[in-house]
Amino acid sequence: MAEIQITARLNGPYLIPGQATYTDAKGNLQQTQGSMVALCRCGHSSNKPFCDGTHKKINFEADEFTLTLPIIQD
Repeated sequence: MAEIQITARLNGPYLIPGQATYTDAKGNLQQTQGSMVALCRCGHSSNKPFCDGTHKKINFEADEFTLTLPIIQD
């Protein structure tokens, strides 16, 4: 069975491997770039839901963990 892992970095964002598509605030379909999606976990990013590194400036603290999910195909 295929799986995807979401990693919460120590004092940092959620990391999800791969690219993702999403609908922006104006209703436009967008696609992320690169091989990893970083989602804000501190709540202070100016680019929510994506991480912009603000967690470093505000000294955000949170534990690291990994969540493993099965990829369910119909």
